[in-house]
Amino acid sequence: MQRIDLRSDTVTKPTAAMRQAMAAAEVGDDVYGEDPTVNRLQEIAAAKVGMAAALFVPSGSMANQLALRAQTRHGDTALAGWGAHILRYESGAAAALSGLQVTTLGSDGLYTAEELATAIPGRDHHNSPVTMAALENTHNAAGGTIWPFEQFAAVARAARERGLRVHLDGARLFNAVVASGIAADAWAAEVDTLSFCFSKGLGAPVGSVVCGDTETIDRVHRFRKMLGGGMRQAGIIAAGALHALNDHIDRLADDHANAARLAEGLRDAGIRVDPMPETNIVLFHHDNDKQLAAAMQQRGVLLNRMRPGVFRAVTHLDVDRPAIEEAITRIRQAAGDLA
Repeated sequence: MQRIDLRSDTVTKPTAAMRQAMAAAEVGDDVYGEDPTVNRLQEIAAAKVGMAAALFVPSGSMANQLALRAQTRHGDTALAGWGAHILRYESGAAAALSGLQVTTLGSDGLYTAEELATAIPGRDHHNSPVTMAALENTHNAAGGTIWPFEQFAAVARAARERGLRVHLDGARLFNAVVASGIAADAWAAEVDTLSFCFSKGLGAPVGSVVCGDTETIDRVHRFRKMLGGGMRQAGIIAAGALHALNDHIDRLADDHANAARLAEGLRDAGIRVDPMPETNIVLFHHDNDKQLAAAMQQRGVLLNRMRPGVFRAVTHLDVDRPAIEEAITRIRQAAGDLA
């Protein structure tokens, strides 16, 4: 039986062309700034989003946490949307590493400029200073949703007017770019720093970048060293990331189409899908979630249980349309057996 892995777009294997690029990579010692492939990746990544500088780091969580650490002080508060990755999936790092409190706003991962303004207390030594606004695009826990651009820009503008720094967790930024038609540099122009992952929808085996102005990225670099994130001949993995950035963005549209087909097939079977996918993440609901998870595993379909009654299925470059059709069939059968 073919195993169909829909747990995440992080499970992809490097393509043959990516492996070839990695094997042929020119390398040096990146801690000395001498790895030409890493340097080229950072230059291209920064240019892709229209920012001055970028730093290659091992993971998306490290990228986010470095951006927070470099732009806040211990005892500060960061504002973020409901279900934010920086709070929910990064092991308490904001508190442990940066001494940050994170306050969540809004619903479904989004919040408004008015909600941001209301969440900022007056100047009083009893209050933790709010110094950071974090946005996540696409939003993982909300089902890969995309911020409406005008709302995104309004929130970022309101934050900056109040002296806050603005960070974009853009782990799946290029999913938002492909689905919305809004270029990466347009999103980036509204924020001070952003991160994006090579190891999610873009299909590379390792790595993320933090992008921003030169001074901020210099601080990020210092904190990367402090956290043990300095890498030596990292050009081998940077070459995979470069290949992904050059060759795997446009194909994200295939993942979005497959997610839409998966959602349609599940709805036709009477399974509630909410919200309908905008990108490559499908959230569907089932009351007997533990039983369904076990039944799916027996049928070779791997899914993540996000929270009680809610499953996440993520489409990616290792799952083609025939595999999606087979997944629909197996999920329908399993759900039918539990009816």
